[in-house]
Amino acid sequence: MASPTDGVCWITGASSGIGRALALRMAADGWTVCASARGAEALAALEREGGGRIHAVPLDVTDLAAVKAAVAGMLARHGRIGLAVLNAGTYIPDSAATFDSADFRRTYELNVMGAVHCLDAVLPHFIDRRAGHVALVASVAGYRGLPSAMAYGSSKAALIHLAESLRFEGDKHGFGVTIVNPGFVKTPLTDKNRFPMPFIVTAEQAADYMAEGLRKRDFEIVFPGRMAALMKTLKGLPYRLYFPAVHKTTGK
Repeated sequence: MASPTDGVCWITGASSGIGRALALRMAADGWTVCASARGAEALAALEREGGGRIHAVPLDVTDLAAVKAAVAGMLARHGRIGLAVLNAGTYIPDSAATFDSADFRRTYELNVMGAVHCLDAVLPHFIDRRAGHVALVASVAGYRGLPSAMAYGSSKAALIHLAESLRFEGDKHGFGVTIVNPGFVKTPLTDKNRFPMPFIVTAEQAADYMAEGLRKRDFEIVFPGRMAALMKTLKGLPYRLYFPAVHKTTGK
């Protein structure tokens, strides 16, 4: 079981949405939390709300040098990072008619390379200690292709694949790996959606699911249950059934 005695909990993408709610939940559970995001003002407000257990670490995870400096600073101040939740990400709706490679690049730079930069900085610490745990926040959208999510879904599929491969390295070097696959969560990102979002949960509910799964060091945390069951069913369908089912479900 993961516990606050393992070291600090580092959460990226913590200025809003799931990351913010998780920072508050982990602090309430007794963790010292290092909260990172680009929005310094939002992080400062979160720090004030954290009752002395949340420390703002403003950071752009697309900047590798800045990520390495931030991790070095956390280690100098706190000694150990016990849990890293790599949650920073973005969603830009897309279509063939408005296809823009620049949007793809922005999505991949944050969703994929942002996580990779954090791994580059924190894995040596975990390997040296033969301890620690990393959670990559992907999405059930990474299971299969969905409308309006060419960049987003494929970036999350990359994180799922990355976590699966990294798990073998964790088994060898003594650190844990988790992949988090949320369904729809009400956040500023999903507020962009103009289609029905079945089984949507609040950011606080998402944080509760994640905190419990991280405590148990589950490999996959997927929620809510009904959305997970739906997406796992769709994941197993042959293409001749999958595409008609998604057209009917989404109306796209």
